[in-house]
Amino acid sequence: MNGKRFVHLIHRYYPFRGGSESYFQSLSEQLSADGADVRLLTTDAWDLEYFWNPDKKRVDAPFERHNGVKIYRTPVRHLPLANFTHRAIRRGMGELSRAPFPFRKRMLFGLSRFGPWVPDLRALLERVGENADLIHPANIALESLIRESSTFARANDIPLVITPKLHLGEDENSVVRRYYTMPHQVELLQQADLVMTQTSVESDFLSSVGVSEDRLRVVGLGINIQDVTGGNGRRARDRLGVDGPIVLSLGAAAYDKGTVHSCQAVLSLNRRRSTPVTIVVAGPIMSDFQTYFDSLTDEERRHIRVLGYVDDESRTDLLAACDLLTLASRTEAFGYVFLEAWANGKPVIGARAGGIPAVIDDGVDGLLVPFNDVDRLAAAMDSILSDDDLARSLGEAGKSRKVVDTGTWYRKVISGYRDVMGSSDSEGVDDEAVNPW
Repeated sequence: MNGKRFVHLIHRYYPFRGGSESYFQSLSEQLSADGADVRLLTTDAWDLEYFWNPDKKRVDAPFERHNGVKIYRTPVRHLPLANFTHRAIRRGMGELSRAPFPFRKRMLFGLSRFGPWVPDLRALLERVGENADLIHPANIALESLIRESSTFARANDIPLVITPKLHLGEDENSVVRRYYTMPHQVELLQQADLVMTQTSVESDFLSSVGVSEDRLRVVGLGINIQDVTGGNGRRARDRLGVDGPIVLSLGAAAYDKGTVHSCQAVLSLNRRRSTPVTIVVAGPIMSDFQTYFDSLTDEERRHIRVLGYVDDESRTDLLAACDLLTLASRTEAFGYVFLEAWANGKPVIGARAGGIPAVIDDGVDGLLVPFNDVDRLAAAMDSILSDDDLARSLGEAGKSRKVVDTGTWYRKVISGYRDVMGSSDSEGVDDEAVNPW
């Protein structure tokens, strides 16, 4: 990749850490280390809710370099009464996408520029995207970045790779799926030179809605094992003042992420256990979770430790300290935190929704439960916490079968890059090694 120029677009980036952000940070930094000129275009949002709430946290750094990557931030703009207008536009788009309305797709494309509204992005692309060898945006639910990338790539005859991070929800009728599979979003993916998916679930769905199979590639996800292991579990427990079992919820705390249900399951479990369980919620706090937490009694809150966003040291300490990790979410294309937990030999519980069933083999390396089924989730937690052999076997199976190192994953992604750029030096990659899902 020496001498190549790549433009990546993601809604948030370093120093924020999340699944999508880690994906692009790892990819961008490795490309830079291989001699590429990587220009990462992102927004100034820190909190996800900043896209529709100007009172939330933002990053005040229009340009910076980190580990060789040039980071450009374009400001998010807000319409008047942004909280209301954003939700109204997205709700209207969801309803419009299902209606047999004339010029429906054209209207959806027009409205998509507000998701998020970054009117300066086009000028930024024209300034830093000149002579790019490839453009790679992500996250189809925030399609204004993909929309502008696609337009710029076509106008300048630049190969376009998209990582959609598709959230398919619990089933075909899920409200979540509606906002990731609107007609204009599908068309954007159909127009890409390559669509890189995380799992076969995502790829199979896109094939069923008309994305050409020869433009789909399952690349999975890799992890820098040394970055997420070696934590001090005793230090985390001392800081929390907890000696008993710990259930860890790592990532954004929100209803759709299953955080509310995980807390409810722990509270239910504690009503029949002699040794109480503590759930630690570590990650950005969304408004719907905060509303739930505020409604609890002091006694209930005693078993729920809400830490908010944590630094890397605290994150690895918590992974070392916990007895299991739960992500009973309906909004996952993959679930990066499963790899983090497995790298530490910890058992996991996920929802039977989105891409998670392709990542977790139920009963082999984790347990699956229906989204929003608190009783089943509590039973799954209890089965792991009450059986050390089961907990150990699930964690070790995940560690040995599912933890793909970032180098193997990187070679898979770069193979796709070379293909769309017409490079003749594409390396062979063991698909089974990088895609156990």
